[in-house]
Amino acid sequence: MIRIGIDVGGTNTDAVAMDSSGVIAGIKASTTADVMTGVVNALRAILDASKLEADAIDAVMIGTTHFTNAVVQRRDLAQTAAVRLGLPATASLPPMVDWPDDLKAAIGNNAWLAHGGNEFDGRPISELDEAELLGIAAEIARRGIRSIAITSVFSPVSAEMERRAAEIFERAIPGVYVTLSSEIGRIGLLERENAAIMNACLRELSTHVIDAFRAAIAQTGIKGRFYLTQNDGTLMDAAFAEKFPVLTFASGPTNSMRGAAFLSGVKEAIVVDIGGTTSDVGALHKGFPRQATTAVEVGGVRTNFRMPDVFSIGLGGGSRVVETGNGIEVGPTSVGYRLLQEALIFGGSTLTTSDIAVASGSAELGDPAKVAHLKQEFIGKVREKMRDMLEGCVERSRLSDTPLPVIVVGGGSILVDGPIGDLEVIKPNHYAVANAVGAAIAQVSGEVDRVYVLSQTTRDQALDDAKAQAVDAAVAAGASRETIEIVDVEDVPLAYLPGNATRIRIKAVGELHVD
Repeated sequence: MIRIGIDVGGTNTDAVAMDSSGVIAGIKASTTADVMTGVVNALRAILDASKLEADAIDAVMIGTTHFTNAVVQRRDLAQTAAVRLGLPATASLPPMVDWPDDLKAAIGNNAWLAHGGNEFDGRPISELDEAELLGIAAEIARRGIRSIAITSVFSPVSAEMERRAAEIFERAIPGVYVTLSSEIGRIGLLERENAAIMNACLRELSTHVIDAFRAAIAQTGIKGRFYLTQNDGTLMDAAFAEKFPVLTFASGPTNSMRGAAFLSGVKEAIVVDIGGTTSDVGALHKGFPRQATTAVEVGGVRTNFRMPDVFSIGLGGGSRVVETGNGIEVGPTSVGYRLLQEALIFGGSTLTTSDIAVASGSAELGDPAKVAHLKQEFIGKVREKMRDMLEGCVERSRLSDTPLPVIVVGGGSILVDGPIGDLEVIKPNHYAVANAVGAAIAQVSGEVDRVYVLSQTTRDQALDDAKAQAVDAAVAAGASRETIEIVDVEDVPLAYLPGNATRIRIKAVGELHVD
């Protein structure tokens, strides 16, 4: 199967063509202000570089930061209704209670509480009230809201009430977008609700963005299937991504880490992905990014869907370098995708980290004569500052004193020319486009996270049931059943709940099934 992997970053849009033997070709194109032009340019460039015809491409995988940026920048977000099923419980903390005021305002701050929800073992807290929900639907329609997030207490245990509520709203408001929290988040009411609301406010944007990606692919004559990468290093098809745009959050760093593991052949390591604007650092375990075990904030909002445990700093190939009275400052501001216009080595007037790398002789880029005036003492101070920044990130990602190797990838890897602290540095072939490689090799996953009462079943039966559900979820997402394996099992007894309850979370991963 011939795949094209694309990663749309703030500075570059990277692309690779791959077959079963490995990377055929890789290219970097500048990200454009409208992004889509950059994707078309990257697709055309990779077809030229690989000497492949458009009709030979079986699949295109894209990683994008569109939706993360929309939340962080508070733009292009739809007015959203948050409906929680849980009365008479949960009334003390209303939906979006912990959201930043500007983000609440951006999506309208519309929230309703209704009867419904479940106890941890699936028993109902109260029955669903259809008349109550129809009254809420009438108010939602009156306000002109087209996107609804429905959250029910303990819906990962039993999603029936969320599904019934969705049917009521879809009948009452034809054409409305409905997001169910049970399809996105894990157990944990407020964080799961936050993830559902965030997904709902991105639904209109996702339709627009994914249609634009489809048009970009069609423009180049490629007729293969189109997928987006999600934040656990696996794929979802375009229709699924349109419904769940929130699952693309943090897919960029994840793609880089998966690509680093593939290109280096190392499954246990620290990965440093240096782009044009930021450096993202995380740990690999069994070739996949280590997942965050705590709630992750996105745009100031706590969520609990799967996210890689990645730490980011403002150090990249386009980071500005400034000498102040307090010493050298590197980043966090960056020239971004204007590196080729603004850096000294390309005839610009802004001193960047790429200029320092060229001036020190560790990189060949642009015109070295344009940085010949920089003093060696100054260059040394800047490089020491960059080493200290990276070493601090790497140490934060280590869980023990075991000397794991550091795999350095990304276009900004020219900033690293030796070990980081006491750790060996690996720069694999095609390291500059590792993020696109990660997108191209991505597999398909399914995950289940629910509470079982072991007084009613055995632990082995509960694990077998959860594994079967995770496998079915992976198949539904597009995995080939015979290739699926269980890659993560978490079994946590819940001492604060009666009936010998235990929380089981299982992840299954398989190869993409292409007809």
